[in-house]
Amino acid sequence: MMHLEIQAGQGAYAVHIGALPQIKLPCKVLIVSDMPVGELYLAPLLERIEAAHIATHLVPTGESFKTWDTLEGILESAFSAHLSRSDCMIALGGGVVSDMVGFASAIYKRGVDFYNIPTTLLAQVDASVGGKTGINNAHGKNLIGAFHPPKAVYIDPNFLKTLPQREFRAGVAEMVKKAICLDAPYFEWLHNHPIEAHLEEAIFKSVQIKARVVQADERESGARMALNYGHTFAHAIEKEGNYTELLHGEAVGVGMRMANALALQLGLLGHESYVRIEALLHAYDLDLPYKIKNMENFYATMQQDKKNSTGVRFILPTDIGSFKICDGVPQSVVYEVLDAWA
Repeated sequence: MMHLEIQAGQGAYAVHIGALPQIKLPCKVLIVSDMPVGELYLAPLLERIEAAHIATHLVPTGESFKTWDTLEGILESAFSAHLSRSDCMIALGGGVVSDMVGFASAIYKRGVDFYNIPTTLLAQVDASVGGKTGINNAHGKNLIGAFHPPKAVYIDPNFLKTLPQREFRAGVAEMVKKAICLDAPYFEWLHNHPIEAHLEEAIFKSVQIKARVVQADERESGARMALNYGHTFAHAIEKEGNYTELLHGEAVGVGMRMANALALQLGLLGHESYVRIEALLHAYDLDLPYKIKNMENFYATMQQDKKNSTGVRFILPTDIGSFKICDGVPQSVVYEVLDAWA
């Protein structure tokens, strides 16, 4: 078992990587999962949790259900279980479940604890760590939410044995993202160590990078924005497909390529580094084809991005392991770059 501790504004929390241990909680618990994960792992989890009382709630599967209605269902189950402010919730599932349970626990009776037990690679290396929670609405992805760190995170790679290859690839995108903008040694490590053959170490290194960034910038005012590399484009891609065509990590893979092309066009990224980044994305099957359906709508969605200040804000690589926050990029330049995906 590997352990990390993350310092957050509301206190430190531990990240455990390895086989899921026995968990003892001296309170009532609401476990929230989605339907396929619940069928596979809810019963085994119940055998490993000791608590004063345990209630369960299943939500529909997929990004398209990350909505007010689904959130209301979670809250209703919390009220039905008579959870008090000293009780807690547990998220058992992927990034959608983690985000929604984190948000539900942040607003239920003005805040209760929650624990993350991520079951997808994307959730294990990204969504479950860092305290960003939220839901989607008609204007875009994760535009309603709160910063609410978990009480603890339990990352068990054994959950990934039943993960479809497509979902696994989506998680790899979030690992590659961190390497490109934040950690050149990790970039080299990923080149030389196939993730599936070195899974636990790869997860640990990825979480270690995120922990470092979150501790330095919990509220996403500077360094943490690097974790949004590719996401300005990715969120527009997801919305354009009504959250059903590409998985989040797949959209991030396309978004990183768009960001790379924009960085190259602006003279921020050298051609040699651009080629090496593209090679890593290709090695992990993240150079997916995509065609923008409506350029004006696509750009309008990017204008709604929550990290924007003046105009659309882009996170662009300047070399392997470094990035720049770019405001004021002319719309004409963005359109010129995106023409390759038009």
